[in-house]
Amino acid sequence: MMYAVIQTGGKQYRVSPGDVIYIEKLALAEGEEVAFDVLMVSRDGDVLVGTPLVEGVQATGKVLAHGRGKKIVVYKFKAKKNYRRKQGHRQPFTKVEITAIAGA
Repeated sequence: MMYAVIQTGGKQYRVSPGDVIYIEKLALAEGEEVAFDVLMVSRDGDVLVGTPLVEGVQATGKVLAHGRGKKIVVYKFKAKKNYRRKQGHRQPFTKVEITAIAGA
């Protein structure tokens, strides 16, 4: 079992080849390849941890789709002051399939 910890969009994800992840929106077209920085990789129990990146190891993926998440409602309210603000937000995302973890 091989897996890696990658970093993208200010977040870290534990991925294996074949995984489908939802990450912060990337400026790539559907079907394009994307490479991720690897912070840690594990192969059959052997763990390599980078400082901060593992040299020579790269995780690659394919952009499957772009979209927007479920709506959240941001509601601000101050008691007895007639202050109410309602705002909706949908976070954009990119759906990526991890194709390979190559190197080292």
